[in-house]
Amino acid sequence: MVAGTGEEHAGDDGRSPVQRLDKWLWYARVSKTRTLAAQLVDGGKVRVNRTRAVKPSQTVRAGDVLTIALRGRVQILQVLAPGERRGPPAEAKLLYLVIGGQERAEASVARRMPGAARPTKRDRRRIDQFTEQGEER
Repeated sequence: MVAGTGEEHAGDDGRSPVQRLDKWLWYARVSKTRTLAAQLVDGGKVRVNRTRAVKPSQTVRAGDVLTIALRGRVQILQVLAPGERRGPPAEAKLLYLVIGGQERAEASVARRMPGAARPTKRDRRRIDQFTEQGEER
Protein backbone atom coordinates (compact mmCIF):
# COMPACT_ATOMS: atom_id res chain seq x y z
CA MET A 1 0.00 0.00 0.00
CA VAL A 2 1.07 3.56 -0.59
CA ALA A 3 2.24 5.42 2.48
CA GLY A 4 -0.11 8.15 3.62
CA THR A 5 -3.29 6.55 2.24
CA GLY A 6 -4.53 5.58 5.68
CA GLU A 7 -4.44 1.91 4.75
CA GLU A 8 -1.37 0.95 6.77
CA HIS A 9 -0.89 0.45 10.49
CA ALA A 10 1.33 2.97 12.25
CA GLY A 11 4.72 1.37 12.61
CA ASP A 12 3.85 -1.25 9.98
CA ASP A 13 6.87 -2.54 8.09
CA GLY A 14 4.82 -3.23 4.95
CA ARG A 15 4.88 -7.04 5.18
CA SER A 16 1.14 -7.54 5.43
CA PRO A 17 -1.15 -5.16 3.52
CA VAL A 18 -4.11 -3.83 5.44
CA GLN A 19 -7.43 -2.35 4.42
CA ARG A 20 -10.28 -0.42 6.04
CA LEU A 21 -12.94 -2.72 7.47
CA ASP A 22 -15.88 -1.02 5.74
CA LYS A 23 -14.08 -1.11 2.41
CA TRP A 24 -13.22 -4.80 2.81
CA LEU A 25 -16.84 -5.68 3.70
CA TRP A 26 -17.97 -3.87 0.56
CA TYR A 27 -15.34 -5.51 -1.67
CA ALA A 28 -16.21 -8.95 -0.25
CA ARG A 29 -19.89 -8.26 -1.03
CA VAL A 30 -21.02 -8.64 2.58
CA SER A 31 -22.91 -5.36 2.13
CA LYS A 32 -24.37 -3.65 -0.93
CA THR A 33 -22.76 -0.28 -0.32
CA ARG A 34 -19.83 1.06 1.63
CA THR A 35 -22.22 3.24 3.64
CA LEU A 36 -24.19 0.15 4.70
CA ALA A 37 -20.92 -1.55 5.62
CA ALA A 38 -20.01 1.43 7.83
CA GLN A 39 -23.46 1.32 9.46
CA LEU A 40 -22.99 -2.40 10.09
CA VAL A 41 -19.75 -1.68 11.96
CA ASP A 42 -21.21 1.34 13.82
CA GLY A 43 -24.18 -0.80 14.86
CA GLY A 44 -21.89 -3.24 16.65
CA LYS A 45 -22.64 -6.11 14.26
CA VAL A 46 -18.99 -6.84 13.39
CA ARG A 47 -16.18 -8.30 15.50
CA VAL A 48 -12.56 -8.56 14.44
CA ASN A 49 -10.65 -11.34 16.20
CA ARG A 50 -13.39 -11.54 18.87
CA THR A 51 -13.13 -7.83 19.62
CA ARG A 52 -16.04 -5.57 18.69
CA ALA A 53 -15.13 -3.22 15.86
CA VAL A 54 -15.89 0.34 16.92
CA LYS A 55 -14.94 2.28 13.78
CA PRO A 56 -15.45 1.57 10.08
CA SER A 57 -11.89 2.80 9.56
CA GLN A 58 -10.45 -0.06 11.64
CA THR A 59 -8.00 -2.03 9.54
CA VAL A 60 -8.07 -5.72 8.70
CA ARG A 61 -5.35 -7.89 7.24
CA ALA A 62 -4.95 -11.44 5.99
CA GLY A 63 -5.55 -13.92 8.80
CA ASP A 64 -8.04 -11.80 10.75
CA VAL A 65 -11.31 -13.52 11.70
CA LEU A 66 -14.52 -11.51 11.29
CA THR A 67 -17.75 -12.39 13.07
CA ILE A 68 -20.69 -10.69 11.39
CA ALA A 69 -24.30 -10.64 12.59
CA LEU A 70 -26.39 -9.96 9.52
CA ARG A 71 -30.06 -10.61 8.71
CA GLY A 72 -30.64 -12.90 11.70
CA ARG A 73 -27.55 -14.99 10.97
CA VAL A 74 -24.01 -15.06 12.27
CA GLN A 75 -21.23 -15.53 9.73
CA ILE A 76 -17.62 -16.24 10.63
CA LEU A 77 -15.17 -15.31 7.89
CA GLN A 78 -11.38 -15.44 7.74
CA VAL A 79 -9.79 -12.66 5.71
CA LEU A 80 -7.52 -14.14 3.03
CA ALA A 81 -6.54 -10.93 1.26
CA PRO A 82 -7.40 -7.25 1.00
CA GLY A 83 -9.56 -6.34 -1.97
CA GLU A 84 -8.35 -4.47 -5.00
CA ARG A 85 -11.80 -3.60 -6.32
CA ARG A 86 -15.46 -4.57 -5.95
CA GLY A 87 -15.65 -7.17 -8.66
CA PRO A 88 -18.05 -9.99 -9.44
CA PRO A 89 -19.14 -12.42 -6.70
CA ALA A 90 -16.67 -15.06 -7.87
CA GLU A 91 -13.83 -12.59 -7.35
CA ALA A 92 -15.21 -11.49 -3.96
CA LYS A 93 -15.23 -15.08 -2.68
CA LEU A 94 -11.44 -15.19 -3.11
CA LEU A 95 -11.11 -12.58 -0.35
CA TYR A 96 -12.39 -14.78 2.48
CA LEU A 97 -12.85 -18.29 3.79
CA VAL A 98 -16.13 -19.22 5.47
CA ILE A 99 -15.23 -20.75 8.82
CA GLY A 100 -18.70 -21.19 10.18
CA GLY A 101 -22.07 -19.70 10.55
CA GLN A 102 -25.35 -20.05 12.32
CA GLU A 103 -28.58 -20.25 10.41
CA ARG A 104 -31.53 -18.08 11.28
CA ALA A 105 -33.70 -19.40 14.07
CA GLU A 106 -37.00 -20.71 12.80
CA ALA A 107 -39.75 -18.20 13.27
CA SER A 108 -42.81 -19.28 15.20
CA VAL A 109 -45.21 -18.99 12.30
CA ALA A 110 -48.16 -21.27 11.77
CA ARG A 111 -47.29 -23.76 9.08
CA ARG A 112 -49.76 -24.99 6.49
CA MET A 113 -49.91 -28.48 5.22
CA PRO A 114 -48.06 -28.88 1.93
CA GLY A 115 -50.42 -28.06 -0.91
CA ALA A 116 -52.92 -26.30 1.34
CA ALA A 117 -54.05 -22.97 0.02
CA ARG A 118 -54.70 -19.80 1.95
CA PRO A 119 -58.05 -19.63 3.72
CA THR A 120 -60.88 -18.39 1.54
CA LYS A 121 -63.23 -15.60 2.52
CA ARG A 122 -65.78 -18.23 3.52
CA ASP A 123 -63.20 -19.98 5.71
CA ARG A 124 -62.28 -16.69 7.40
CA ARG A 125 -65.94 -15.98 8.17
CA ARG A 126 -66.28 -19.41 9.75
CA ILE A 127 -63.16 -18.81 11.83
CA ASP A 128 -64.54 -15.43 12.95
CA GLN A 129 -67.87 -17.03 13.89
CA PHE A 130 -66.11 -19.74 15.83
CA THR A 131 -63.87 -17.33 17.74
CA GLU A 132 -66.81 -14.98 18.52
CA GLN A 133 -68.77 -17.88 20.00
CA GLY A 134 -65.79 -18.82 22.15
CA GLU A 135 -65.56 -15.30 23.55
CA GLU A 136 -69.26 -15.21 24.57
CA ARG A 137 -68.92 -18.22 26.88
